[in-house]
Amino acid sequence: MRSDTQLRAVRVASMLMVAMVFACSAPGEEEEELHPAVSVGTIVVEPRAFTETIDAIGTVEVRAGHSAALSAPAPTRVTAVMTAVGERVRKGAALVELERAVFEAAASSAEAALLSAQQAYDRADRLVQAGIAPKRDLDQAAAELAVARSNLESARRAVDLAVLRSPIAGVVTRLSAQLGAAVDESQVLVEIADPQAIDVVIQVTSADAARVRIGAAVAIGAPGEGDEGVTAGRVVDISGVVDTVTRSVAVRVRPAGGTHPMRIGESVPAVITVAVHQAAMVVPTDALVPEGDGFRVFVVDADSVAHARAVTVKARRGAEAMISEGLKAGERVVTSGAYGIDEGTKVLPPKP
Repeated sequence: MRSDTQLRAVRVASMLMVAMVFACSAPGEEEEELHPAVSVGTIVVEPRAFTETIDAIGTVEVRAGHSAALSAPAPTRVTAVMTAVGERVRKGAALVELERAVFEAAASSAEAALLSAQQAYDRADRLVQAGIAPKRDLDQAAAELAVARSNLESARRAVDLAVLRSPIAGVVTRLSAQLGAAVDESQVLVEIADPQAIDVVIQVTSADAARVRIGAAVAIGAPGEGDEGVTAGRVVDISGVVDTVTRSVAVRVRPAGGTHPMRIGESVPAVITVAVHQAAMVVPTDALVPEGDGFRVFVVDADSVAHARAVTVKARRGAEAMISEGLKAGERVVTSGAYGIDEGTKVLPPKP
């Protein structure tokens, strides 16, 4: 059996041997084990132009004054339908025909009423001129004659409106007339709109609406090769009220022309230019690592060691983000692989 003194001596000797092993190890060897080198992508941040935008969805609508809604002039029935939704029609084209008998009967009755009113007026005029009737009888007859003339004019107009004709050249956007159906003046039977007089109405948040300005450039449509699917436009109006249902603000855009044929009622993507920054600090969104309510990036120093840095993201566009605080020109930041490193990690170029 060993004595307590011998056991203590063995323990001390073991501790001394461990200490010597650590003392003899190469400097930084332990740190390298804690932070092994990682292959990542990096870029050097340099000031460059950045366009701040708002991405949204718009709806193609007809401008005020470039559409028409047609109804029957009085209760009747539909006898013919000569158009269809989506059909292009010329100005004056016949669209819906109504039963004429009721209108012609009303016109005949109005003609008879006018004749009677004219005779009554002539008689009252003779009596007044002879001093037999008072002047007020002539005034009353004159008023009744004016009403009769107005009624006849309306009746004749109704006869003309027995055939509903397009008042503009355009496209039929709505058709509710059905052959043989009873209709009246409260029903819209057909609607026409001018497809050349259109705007794109975009719904944005109140915060985004405050950033938009009248005249701002807008790219409408989905870009294809050579941007063939994009139509250029300008903001012409920003609504002064918030929609009570969607809590959004309407921004009206006037297309300036393009290769994308837009149709009334179509939903189209739109990109509104808010501002153009000529010397911005821009990084790929891959470089951003969420941290609480904000973001951080990893800045690589001269020894290829990554250090976490809090940054302020002012705007994003596609796969890029503009940094307003936290970065300086000439600094190298980690892009691809930023999620796989920690403070103090040694970084290497990507493996080929």
